[in-house]
Amino acid sequence: MGSMVFLLLAGLSHVLSVTAAFPYTLPFHTNGDQFIYSNTSQKVQYVGTNWPGHQEAMIPEGLQYAPIASIVSKVKSMGLNSVRLTFAIEMIDQILDNGGDVSISDSFTKALGKDKGDAVVAKILKNNPNLKGTTKRLEVFDAVAKEFEAQGLLLHLDNHMSKATWCCGTGDGNGWFGDTYFDVKKWERGWGYMAAHAANWPALSSIGIRNELRKPDGGRGEAYDWYTWYTHMTSVATIINKAAPDALIFFSGLDYDTKISPLPLGSALTSGSKTANFVPSSFPFKDKIVLELHRYDNDAKDESCAQLESNLMSAGYISIDPSNSKTKYKFPMVLTEWGQAQDGKAFSATTYSKCLVEFMQKWKPSGWIQWDLAGSYYLREGTQDRDESWGLLNHDWSAVRSSASMDGSIGKMVKATLL
Repeated sequence: MGSMVFLLLAGLSHVLSVTAAFPYTLPFHTNGDQFIYSNTSQKVQYVGTNWPGHQEAMIPEGLQYAPIASIVSKVKSMGLNSVRLTFAIEMIDQILDNGGDVSISDSFTKALGKDKGDAVVAKILKNNPNLKGTTKRLEVFDAVAKEFEAQGLLLHLDNHMSKATWCCGTGDGNGWFGDTYFDVKKWERGWGYMAAHAANWPALSSIGIRNELRKPDGGRGEAYDWYTWYTHMTSVATIINKAAPDALIFFSGLDYDTKISPLPLGSALTSGSKTANFVPSSFPFKDKIVLELHRYDNDAKDESCAQLESNLMSAGYISIDPSNSKTKYKFPMVLTEWGQAQDGKAFSATTYSKCLVEFMQKWKPSGWIQWDLAGSYYLREGTQDRDESWGLLNHDWSAVRSSASMDGSIGKMVKATLL
């Protein structure tokens, strides 16, 4: 990947009174403590958003409404320095099993039907004249990655699903190793291919192994326990590290990535009589390990900031507290999903947003990535052009959805987090 200096430009919007602690020089590494370090040993913090690309069309969302460069510019104008770009293993399966990738025209025809698919593709090509109907899906990811490089944003690549569809539920067949669509061998193969491909993107800083592991309905798949987690997550991390040795590797936990405390606690990871231990120094990727968690306010309840902090620590943020005698191994931690409706009200309706800001201000962890950027989706759960009320952008991706939410939540999170 080589070294690359990323500079976040200030002055683009009301949020950008913040000046980030840039430049960060790639590649990044870890050093056995709670921080991520740049190639020049500067502490690194992610402040970013999710850009979905894992649904049926299998390209990043929103291109029927805006040029890639315009979308990336809007991310920067929010004061953000990174994007979690998601993909589905199904795309790689099709490349490897069918003799190559398919065009975006064919992909949208399959997702939406020919007439609706052609109409969307025509809009995509009008906004993005560098693309053609014959452009392959992975070439669209390449174009997005190239724009991140041009505008100085960090790219975190995340495997969100195996089958390309909306995430997540216990009945979607994607939840756990051996679930209906979660073929472990194809997942390993897919990551070998995708990591090697993404290693050529100069903006690539990190890779998320798998989004929101969860227990499937009906007992499908392998045993749902930490030993099974250890077996497959460390195996694919080794594959990723071999293919993209410069990239950080983010490990997600169980129960929709709300629990990963056994790693910093150094707990035995068991399944019946089988036991393993996650010992960072034993892995070839020992200087690339980052943990990730998700934290939503699904119950819409008020809790004290002390309680939210305690819950986060119990979930795994103990990894960033070197003073805690229970912490056996220290790891950097990134909150790779959090968020709420961008309606100007949700951020102040409960203590959730306020307490996350306080937590970031107090602990200065390695950052966060909000869910999500998208103002709408090509297709979500059977509905074409479905609006996303949680999206930072409005329906047609032309502007911020809610300035009040941006100022009251995202802007405060950026200021609270950066050193």
